[in-house]
Amino acid sequence: MKIISISGLDGSGKSTQIELLKNYLESQGKKVFYFHAVQFSIANVLNNQQSTVNGQQETKSVTKAGWFKIQLRKIALIIDLMRFSLLRNKLRNSGFDYILSDRYFYDNIININYLSHQSYMSSVNFVPRPNFAFYLQTDPNEIIKRDRVPDQGIEYLNKKKELLDQAAANWNLKIIDGNRNKEEIFEEIKKEAGL
Repeated sequence: MKIISISGLDGSGKSTQIELLKNYLESQGKKVFYFHAVQFSIANVLNNQQSTVNGQQETKSVTKAGWFKIQLRKIALIIDLMRFSLLRNKLRNSGFDYILSDRYFYDNIININYLSHQSYMSSVNFVPRPNFAFYLQTDPNEIIKRDRVPDQGIEYLNKKKELLDQAAANWNLKIIDGNRNKEEIFEEIKKEAGL
C-alpha cells in the first residue's frame, strides 16, 4: 500500500488534487482511502471548532494558542501517529492500494511551529514517510484572489509559506508549482508518482 501526501497552504489546491488523484486511481480499479491529517487529529476532534458556512461544516482556523494548548497539540500529534499506524495496518489488511493524504502530519508540525514560534521540525523523524510527498508551493497573493479565501489572512499565509519552504528541502518534499491550473499540476503529480 502506498501513501501519497500533498501539503501546502490553506487554499493552495490540495483537496482538488487529492480528489483528482482519487478519481483517477479508482478509475484504474485501485482501492483508495482519503486521509486528512487535521480532521483525523484528536486535537481537532476535542477542539471541535466548527461553524456552518453556506450549509457546509467548516473547521475554524487556529492562528494563536497559549503554551498549554501548544503542548496539548504536541501530545495529540504523538497520539495521532500511533492511531495512524493502527489505521494504516487496518487498511493494508483490508486490501487498500493507496492512502491519499490531504495535508499530512507535516502540516500539523508546521502548525505547531507557527503557533509556538519555535522549531518543532525534528519531530518529523517520527512521521511515517509517504511513498510520494508533494508540496504545492503557492503564492499567498494568488490564494487571496481565489473563490474560497482562507480566513487567516495574508500575514498568516506568508509566514506559513516561509515555514513550508524551509521544511520542504529538509523533509524531501517534491515541490510542485501550485500557481498553475489544476490540470497541469495534476499531470505533474501523476508523472512524479509514476501513475
